[in-house]
This record gives sequence, C-alpha cells and structure tokens, in this order.
Amino acid sequence: MSDTKRRSYHHGDLHRALIDTALAMLAADQNWTFTLREVARRTGVSHAAPYKHFQDKDALLRELARIGFVQLEQAMVAALSSGPLSARGKFVAGAQACIAFAQHNPGLYRLMFSADADKVADLRLHEAAMATFGVLLRLLQEGQQDGSFRPAALTALAAASWAQVHGLAMLAMNGQLLEEKVGPDPVQAALEVLLDGLCQSHRKGD
Repeated sequence: MSDTKRRSYHHGDLHRALIDTALAMLAADQNWTFTLREVARRTGVSHAAPYKHFQDKDALLRELARIGFVQLEQAMVAALSSGPLSARGKFVAGAQACIAFAQHNPGLYRLMFSADADKVADLRLHEAAMATFGVLLRLLQEGQQDGSFRPAALTALAAASWAQVHGLAMLAMNGQLLEEKVGPDPVQAALEVLLDGLCQSHRKGD
C-alpha cells in the first residue's frame, strides 16, 4: 500500500475507500458474491479493518444500495431539469434517465432491488429509496395539477409507471429488447403507450 493511501486512511477515509473498492468490484463482476475479506485485501488493509465501519457484509451491501438510490435520484432530477419540458416530456426524460442508469450500473441496479439489500430494516436505505420514488410521485402530481395526467389515484399511477420503467430497465440491462421482437425503438414506444394511459385525454368514456 502506498504512503499516500496509508496517510489517507489515518485521516479517516477508510470508510469511503472500502465503499469505493466494493463499488468497483460490483461494477466489474456485476454481482456481490465478494466477501469483506476480499474487499479489505483489495483496499490494502487488514481483514479486520472493515468491521470498524460495517458490522457485516450485509451492512456494506445496504450502504452500496443506498448510494445507488441517491445517484439514481440525482440522475432523474438532472434529467427533469434539463430544460423546459411538458409533463409528458419530463416523464420520458426521467424514465430514460432511470433506464440509462441501470444500463451503466447493472450490478448496482440489481443490488438496489435485491433481497440482499433489504434483509434488515435500514432507515437510511429506506429514506434514499423513497426519495427516488418521490421524484416520480412529484412528477405525476404536477401532471395531474396541470391537467396533463388523469385524476386517478396517485399511488396507482405511480405503481403502473414504476413497474413498467423498472421492467424496461431490467430488459434493456439484460440485452433482451431485441429489434426483431419489439421493434427499433422499444423503450420510447413502450413509454408512449404508458403515457397514453396516463394522459387526461385517454380517460374511459372520452
């Protein structure tokens, strides 16, 4: 281990270093079968060092998942703030940001929605996940307020929207949106169909 890295640990950066190492391993292998011993070895510290910051591997995984939700929220908010967009345009931008995040971070995205990230109640992880979901809720609520989206129960609209966007993200991430099956631009096409159901002009009886 270099003197520079050793000095940084003395200044209290080991917690961040362990996270960065685990994130890099997750990105490289796209799974979380690694052990805390392996994370410690690759970070250049003793096998016991990680336990000063994480009770066990599950605690580390929950922290990685929390970071993933924070990053996803930031990506979605940035997409929604990219310019003057209609409610429909914002929905597409936010959905595309979510799908792009999954494609660029497949291991982390899978972990975020896995049972391994939800084994024990974790308030910080829960808050991060709900903050990300809150981006969608606010977008739908604003669309209802300006008459763009139908006045159905907000939770129902959110569940339908999240299910489809998450499903598209998983399919895109796994390379399963093949043109011969779903056409040349399946994400945009699927989002347009979803939006037709969300929009005010497509209420039953219209």
